[in-house]
Amino acid sequence: MHKENQMDAVKIMAKDLVRTRRYCKKFILMRANIQAVSLKIQTLRSQNAMAQAMKGVTRAMQNMNKQLNLPQIQKIMQEFEKQSEIMDMKEEMINDTIDDAMGDDEDEEESDAIVAQVLDELGLDVSDKLKELPSTGGTLSTGASTNKQPALADVDADLQARLENLRRE
Repeated sequence: MHKENQMDAVKIMAKDLVRTRRYCKKFILMRANIQAVSLKIQTLRSQNAMAQAMKGVTRAMQNMNKQLNLPQIQKIMQEFEKQSEIMDMKEEMINDTIDDAMGDDEDEEESDAIVAQVLDELGLDVSDKLKELPSTGGTLSTGASTNKQPALADVDADLQARLENLRRE
């Protein structure tokens, strides 16, 4: 049209072009605004769904709190603890009985050897320590001799009993 020197037509077409570009720009802006509104609606729906879920959970928690009888639960727990202790005592008695029935002298000798080995590794010599114990000065008369051997035997028996108790635990 410009080559044909029709400038009026060129101006009208230019105006149409500007108007079309403006409309395109407006449509793009409207589409962006609609997407933003759509996103806000989705957010509100999500928040509403979350509120409804929280409402349901609150109702469920209220129902559970109404159903929970704290004194009854405490009684149940006390009874459980009592029965558990009884079971532990019975188990210990059964284990002791089995150990007594099945125990061999070899087990005791072997465990005594292990204890001696451990004490040796720690640098403790129980028999040397026992010999260093002071004897009774004879101030108390019991009618028995004041020989160190019975006192050492009693201490040794006491140590053996304590070691046996430790093994059981």
